Amino acid sequence: MLNAVSLSPEAWQAIVLTIELAGLTTVLLLLLATPLAWWLAHTASRWRAPLSALVTLPLVLPPTVLGFYLLTAFGAGTWLGGAFQAVFGKSLAFSFEGLLLASAIANIPFAVQPIHNAFAAIPPNLREAGATSGMTPWTVFRRIELPLAWPGIATAIVLTFAHTLGEFGVVLMVGGAIPGETRTAAIAIYDRVQAFDDVAAASMSALLLAICLVALLLVQRLTRGIGRRRHG
Repeated sequence: MLNAVSLSPEAWQAIVLTIELAGLTTVLLLLLATPLAWWLAHTASRWRAPLSALVTLPLVLPPTVLGFYLLTAFGAGTWLGGAFQAVFGKSLAFSFEGLLLASAIANIPFAVQPIHNAFAAIPPNLREAGATSGMTPWTVFRRIELPLAWPGIATAIVLTFAHTLGEFGVVLMVGGAIPGETRTAAIAIYDRVQAFDDVAAASMSALLLAICLVALLLVQRLTRGIGRRRHG
């Protein structure tokens, strides 16, 4: 049986960095994707279709292509990379901050689409009933729409977290493999396979699999708990 405890300090460092990246990416995308998904589900603006296509684009682009364009955008010669370097004194490319931003962009479809589908499935008469009873739009969103959209939000959490754990192409292009900074578990597993260290690669893979399963079970349990309280 594979023993995760036998992993090297470098492997544990990559695992911890990956969990940190996945957690921060998930939180960041929940804050951005929830209002964006709500707007896409309700707006009749002519910008809805182009923006929806732009959100879906990372899903169909090859990761190396997306990573190349992000690496170019994060360079010191661009306004974004230049501003970051002027403020923080380091390059946005090949940094954890750049990796986090790239991860958020690459994973935005996995966050927006489930939440959008959940908001779109809410019957309009529920919002109208809330407005008729004197609720403000914010209260309608917080007390009616958000609880009903929770299954979609939970799906977005699981998909975003799990996909970030295994992200490879974008991570390699934007972050490289700097230990403790951008060397994630996916890169570490690839390095171990290239070195014919199948035991270490299998151990790290098994640990990532276990983390994904635990995250899925926790979200499912939380969803059931919220459902029981709602119907209790």
